[in-house]
Amino acid sequence: MAGRLDGKVAMITGAASGIGLGTVELFVAEGAQVVAADIQDEKGAMLEKRFPGKVLYAHCDVTKEADIEAAVKKAKTEFGGLDILFNNAGISDRMSTITEITAEGWSWIFDILVRGPALGMKHAAPLMLERGGGSIINTASIAGLQAGFGPIAYSTAKAGVIHMSRVAAAQLSPQKIRVNAICPGLIATSIFGASIGLPLEVADQMAARVAENASKAQPVPKAGLPDDIAQAALYLASDAAAFVSGTHLVVDGGITVGGRHAWDTTSVSPFATILGDMIPGQS
Repeated sequence: MAGRLDGKVAMITGAASGIGLGTVELFVAEGAQVVAADIQDEKGAMLEKRFPGKVLYAHCDVTKEADIEAAVKKAKTEFGGLDILFNNAGISDRMSTITEITAEGWSWIFDILVRGPALGMKHAAPLMLERGGGSIINTASIAGLQAGFGPIAYSTAKAGVIHMSRVAAAQLSPQKIRVNAICPGLIATSIFGASIGLPLEVADQMAARVAENASKAQPVPKAGLPDDIAQAALYLASDAAAFVSGTHLVVDGGITVGGRHAWDTTSVSPFATILGDMIPGQS
């Protein structure tokens, strides 16, 4: 049975763990060859060994344009071109508020979350044009849609990713390069531990704790897992999404449908709290 990405070449940033790793695994299973870009060299080498001839690791710090350019070129020199770019590498700041941010910290977040994907698109687009088109997917977040789902620098950057994807789609879609964003909800990855300053190894362990408890936070009673986002990326990368560009796909277990009272019958609506027995049926 043919895979949905047979004959395609993809580059995925942040590929050695979390959402990126889940996407590498799924894309390979669906027939793609993948350049796995990350700064975790040991994990990257393990990926190459797991998928010989299918995955090539590229050390890539997305704050460095030279690293991004080299990783994109590796797709051309080793696999013959590039059809799919998944700008997924990310980090969160340490839950800083507007009064606590530093100029350096703000710039660092934007360099990784906004400038990195922008430069990825810059260098990937020419290779996609050589192949007659392609698909670019940028990882945004529900934090870019609503307040309350992340610290201010991270949330603002992710809102920027959503709009950047829309503008890039307007510019590239006429050349048959589709651009879309994915807005994950509460996904069990190491980013939560990293955001509060835990070492990477401890942050990876914290992801398991998130998985155990996340199902209680949203209407869909299951933990959000990297594969949930990988499946969305597969759709956007595949020909099934040939008519989809300039939008963002929310994958969040329904957490953004409304306040908890909208889906949890044990939670009291703020409206009911304010008006009390004035509402028919309330006592």
